Amino acid sequence: MSAEINKSGTVDMKLEIVVIPVSDPDRAKEFYAKLGWRLDADFSGTDYRVMQFTPPGSGCSVIFGKNVTAAAPGSAQGLYLIVSDIEAARRDLIGRGVTISEIFHSEGETYTGPDEPYLFGRVRVNGPDPQRGTYRSFASFNDPDGNGWLFQEITARLPGRIDASETTFASVNDLAAALRRAGAAHGEHEKRTGGEYDVNWPDWYAEYMVKEQSGQPLPD
Repeated sequence: MSAEINKSGTVDMKLEIVVIPVSDPDRAKEFYAKLGWRLDADFSGTDYRVMQFTPPGSGCSVIFGKNVTAAAPGSAQGLYLIVSDIEAARRDLIGRGVTISEIFHSEGETYTGPDEPYLFGRVRVNGPDPQRGTYRSFASFNDPDGNGWLFQEITARLPGRIDASETTFASVNDLAAALRRAGAAHGEHEKRTGGEYDVNWPDWYAEYMVKEQSGQPLPD
């Protein structure tokens, strides 16, 4: 079988597993199930146990269990979960009974709250980014061992991160959120054009959504 080659001429490499060190596999299993993640596997032998969970819409899974890693339980930190609507993602976890921080952002070295430092000593400023800039709003939570997770809100990728000819959405929720943003932007577009109904709104939506995701200049 020949190797799969992408457009740049290199062999495709897909990151699919991150190992999470835990002290109590059953407790960890209960926690990650409570998050709403899909249980893909739970198998064991005489001296090991392996469980695999996948977050909704993710192409990467986590595994944990017994004798899976020599890392200290709770030592996995800065594990990013990318969401398109951080307020909805936070509400979902609260509804599942999970403790999660307030939404926060970074603003120089300003410190306005008692929260702990994050990301190489930067400090947390309460509330989402004032301009709601992509990549700039966060919320954090820990599993029972203290492994640290961060929600990061991304609505538009930096240029070059997404191939505009291969734009995809990972879930129904991500697509719905993109449609809502396109709808709000199109409302402003119609105001600028005199408030007349735009019969070509599907084309405008499609162009906006593809350009937003791939980091290209957005349509007026």
